[in-house]
Formats: sequence, C-alpha cells, structure tokens
Amino acid sequence: MSLKETIESEYKNALKSKDKIKISTYRLILSSIKDLDISNRSGPNKKETDDQDIKKLLKKMVKQRTESIDIYKQNNRSDLLEVEQNEYDILMNFLPKQLSEEETKKICLEIISKLSATSIKDIGKVIGELKKNNAEEIDFAKAGLLLKQLLNK
Repeated sequence: MSLKETIESEYKNALKSKDKIKISTYRLILSSIKDLDISNRSGPNKKETDDQDIKKLLKKMVKQRTESIDIYKQNNRSDLLEVEQNEYDILMNFLPKQLSEEETKKICLEIISKLSATSIKDIGKVIGELKKNNAEEIDFAKAGLLLKQLLNK
C-alpha cells in the first residue's frame, strides 16, 4: 500500500470515528498531496507523485508545525499550541522514526573521523555523507547545528 493510500485509509477511519482533529489534518495532508500531483503533472519535468515526494512534503509540513509550536510556546498560546502539536503528531506517524540527538551525534562523529574532517570547511562533505546513508532518519536542521559545534573545536 502506498503512502497516499495509507493516508486516505486513515482519513476514512477518522471520518467514521468523527475525530475532528484527525479529519482536518488528513484533509490538509491530502490537499497538499493533490497540489503536489498537479505541480508534478504540469511543467517540463512531468512525473507521477511517489512516496518519496510525499515524504518530502510531510517533512516540510512537520518543519512548519515545529516552527509554529516554538512560536506558540514563546507567546503562551496553549490553545493554538495544542492544535499544532496534534497535527505534528499525526504527520510524524507517516515518517520514519527520527534518530535521537545522541544517536545523531554518534553518527556525525563516526563520519567526521572517517572523512578526517577537521574544520567547518568540511561540513559539506560530512552532510553529503550523512544524506547518502541516513537521509530518512536524521533531522538535518539539528545535525547542521551539531556539526558546527563539533567542527569548530
């Protein structure tokens, strides 16, 4: 079953259970996937939308939710925070489990020693290697900050 079919199935289940939060979130996801389908079909690079495209879209949506959650926490908007947190949780169910900060640091240190990276100038090589082997499970925003700390020593 493709990722899109899984999301559609979950949407139908949410409709049956009348879960308003899930219904609105799944509608948002399916609407974004439909927009992605349309943009993929038009233009010079026509192609079918696959699971990788949908995962990229979901990651983008998760990033937006994360930024909103931070802002709502700073401004003590618990009403809006709860909505964003629920959407974030639902979106994360469709993405591979992200590595913890400790696991990410361990992998970064391994790649730094493997590539003999010594300065911040080598960060591109390290990130390239990370993307080759761990693109699905690493949050590159966090990994970038971590690499800057590790390579600035």
